[in-house]
Amino acid sequence: MSIYEKSNIEEKESSRTLSVIVDNEPGALARVVGLFSGRGYNIESLTVTEIDKKRHLSRISLVTKGTSLTIEQIKSQLSRLVPVRLVRDLTIEGPFIESELALIKVVSSGLNRVEALRIADTFRAKTLDVSLESFIFELTGKPHKIDAFVSLMTSLGDTEISRTGVSALSRGSKTETEVLKKIISKQVKS
Repeated sequence: MSIYEKSNIEEKESSRTLSVIVDNEPGALARVVGLFSGRGYNIESLTVTEIDKKRHLSRISLVTKGTSLTIEQIKSQLSRLVPVRLVRDLTIEGPFIESELALIKVVSSGLNRVEALRIADTFRAKTLDVSLESFIFELTGKPHKIDAFVSLMTSLGDTEISRTGVSALSRGSKTETEVLKKIISKQVKS
């Protein structure tokens, strides 16, 4: 096959977890989200928190889906946004930890109540509220664990769910501290 012929091999989309360090300023999140919506990219999960009060930095952990080319475009476009200091693709950089918190309300009666408690115990979910008709469980862990728990609880009764979204960090002793110091010092000098 010639390099000029179109390849019939289509790459499947995969889920990617990105860590984006931004200046903690009004509108920073709106610019990041605007980039996604303006180009038709979807955000499957999004969490934001301030990570450095002294330097006014926040971490945006987001999960998106796309082909390798799409993800590279997203990373490149994110890197060009004014409040963005660092973009990392944790999925391809190496091992990382991701976790999510969910609150799950289950309305059930009879034997389904006993089964709900048994399943919650198996998943190590914490019981936050109990009434004669319902439970509210708190569960932390990987998204697929929470999905499985929710699926089982939905089979036992009416459910209501609130999820925080994925928070993620790379594993090991390497941190972003030195990289951020270099980036910030370059920007101060220019």
